[in-house]
Amino acid sequence: MNRDSPSVIGLGELLWDVFPDSRRPGGAPANVAYQAQQLGGRGLVASRVGNDELGREILEYLKDRGLDVSTVQTDPDHPTGCVTVDVSDAHHPTYTIHEDVAWEYLQSDDALLTAMGHAAAVCFGTLAQRSPVSRDAIRTALAAASCDCLIVCDVNLRQHYWSADCVTESLEAASVAKLNHEEARLLAPVLDCPADDLTEFSAELRRRYSLRAVCVTRAERGCLLVGSDEVADVPGRRVDVVDAVGSGDAFTAGLITALLENWPLRAAAEFANEIGALVATQRGAMPDLADRFRELRARYAPQ
Repeated sequence: MNRDSPSVIGLGELLWDVFPDSRRPGGAPANVAYQAQQLGGRGLVASRVGNDELGREILEYLKDRGLDVSTVQTDPDHPTGCVTVDVSDAHHPTYTIHEDVAWEYLQSDDALLTAMGHAAAVCFGTLAQRSPVSRDAIRTALAAASCDCLIVCDVNLRQHYWSADCVTESLEAASVAKLNHEEARLLAPVLDCPADDLTEFSAELRRRYSLRAVCVTRAERGCLLVGSDEVADVPGRRVDVVDAVGSGDAFTAGLITALLENWPLRAAAEFANEIGALVATQRGAMPDLADRFRELRARYAPQ
């Protein structure tokens, strides 16, 4: 990675995933930025941490791995975010997302708006918009992005922390939507989209919100990527899952990398599948896999 690499901003939550035996850095947008960095981009995390030991520790972790943290704010009043993770089912972890934490108070300050204006891609989700403060900041930040910025909405429905209005407004701001098959099933009746066929659902979502592409992940059954004139239905990869935390975010980073370079949709989907599957074989959302990623990129990049 160098300063000329395309900048990929993870806009939203930065937090600690707390497992029964350890804690590890996480937060979906932060995971995307981290993996985009390992894939050769310039990863920036745009979030907010507390003025506490956990905040200082997570910033050092990211800086030690080369990420730009100039858009991570420090909150004097609220603690660094934490999520309690239950991995008793490694394939389907569950999360307790603690409230009233620093990332819910993200501000649209000058550093963030400047970075957004130079970003090649931005990934944001619905969870970080559960607070009116952070939701307003995210909307203001997205409006500051350049017209050719790849804006990826990772729908990421968690517990009760979403609404139809939030999803709709997020899709209207995006150029690509990514969600999993369970989220598609939840959203189909809410958005009045076809419920029985994922391809029809994705095509309707793409048409309605003028999206470049819609991607639906299906865990071990691969993914579906629907564009304006191409549909890629890619089977899954069988791997020995250690924990699935962050694998979907790694998938998103792989997809962003491929779309920024205008790969054909099938190559983009297959590459993202491989990236996500590889992360699922590791512990935590931010494993060190840069060398393996380079090998996969060389294998899948169109010649």
